[in-house]
This record gives sequence, C-alpha cells and structure tokens, in this order.
Amino acid sequence: MLRRLLLVVLVVTGLVAVPTAAQAATYSAPLSQAVADLPVAGEVRTGYDRDLFTLWVDADGDGCNTRYEVLIAEAEEAPSVGSGCALSGGRWYSYYDGVSQTAPADLDIDHMVPLAEAWDSGARSWSSAKRESYANDLGDYRTLVAVTDSVNQTKSDQDPAEWLPAQQRCRYVREWVAVKHRWALSVDSAEKSALTSLAAGCDDTTISVELAG
Repeated sequence: MLRRLLLVVLVVTGLVAVPTAAQAATYSAPLSQAVADLPVAGEVRTGYDRDLFTLWVDADGDGCNTRYEVLIAEAEEAPSVGSGCALSGGRWYSYYDGVSQTAPADLDIDHMVPLAEAWDSGARSWSSAKRESYANDLGDYRTLVAVTDSVNQTKSDQDPAEWLPAQQRCRYVREWVAVKHRWALSVDSAEKSALTSLAAGCDDTTISVELAG
C-alpha cells in the first residue's frame, strides 16, 4: 500500500513519466535504424485489384476530394478554389524530376508506397475501411505527393530496388521508410538491401511518424 501511494505521488509530481496514448502510437529513429527495423517478408500479389482501395474521397465534406486536398496543400503558389473545388492558377513543384507545373491536369497524386506495393506488403489482410484510409491518407504529408504525371506513370508500382526519382533521392528514401512504418508494411529482401545501401549515402536524419490505426 505504501509503495502504491509513493508511485501515485511520483506520477502526480511528474517524477515518473507515464506514456500517453499519443506517445504509444508513434515511431522515431535515425534513418539507418528505421531501415533496419523494417520487417522482411515475401510479397504476395494474389488477389490484388486497384479497386479494392477506394479513391478519392471527400472525408471532411468540404467539396474537395483527396486529390484536390493534396494539390491545395502542396502548391508552392496557392491556386484559387472555385465551385466544385475547381482550381485555377497556382504552381506545383514536382520533386521527383525537379519540374514546376502550373496545370493540375499535369500532376498525379502519387502514393509514395504504391497501392499494389502496399497490398504485397500487408494491405491484403486489411479491412476495406483501412485500405480506404491508406489510399486517402492526409494525416501524414509523406503518404501522398503531387508529382509530374509522366514520372509517376514511369514509377508505377515499383519499390526503391526497382525505381528511384532523378532528384532528391535521400528525401524519397526517408519518405518511403516513413510510410512503411506508419502503416506497418513489410519489405522484401531486395527492397531492404536497396534501402540499406541508399540510406548509407544519406544524412542519418531522424524519421518520426504517427502510426496509423
């Protein structure tokens, strides 16, 4: 009883830290460790269909679906937003190829970890609601990125062992690793090897993510 009372006093006075729900739902580590911590598993494409991931939703009911929310958030020059979320003006920087675009039609919203890759790496066991959440994830800026459409189409569903952008490869690796951790997705052995090698040539920046439920 005395020990319990002492613990209560220590917690109340702040001498003992008690993990909060928010702290329990985060991951943080230097890039090299974050790569090392990714679980390795074989990929399974069986049963994959892009339609199993619902795109694009208007989660907050403001008239702008996920695609337009990303375009608005990532614009380096803000567009005007009209009726039906029509965008006019604005400019976007596609970091994959280092090109600025001024027409929304010339931009794709890339899933940093493509839908098929997510399926292969664990999403095949998710509920349809969780797959929808992944496909429309606005909770972390790294999950979805506006890039030149032709570059995104070249990337397709390839992982970093198969494709890398021409520009800012260390940023790309950091964001790929962050998304894998956020959604508890595995990597295959070739992917793990490529990420390890690539990370060795980058600053060992800390990767911090809020884990998705």
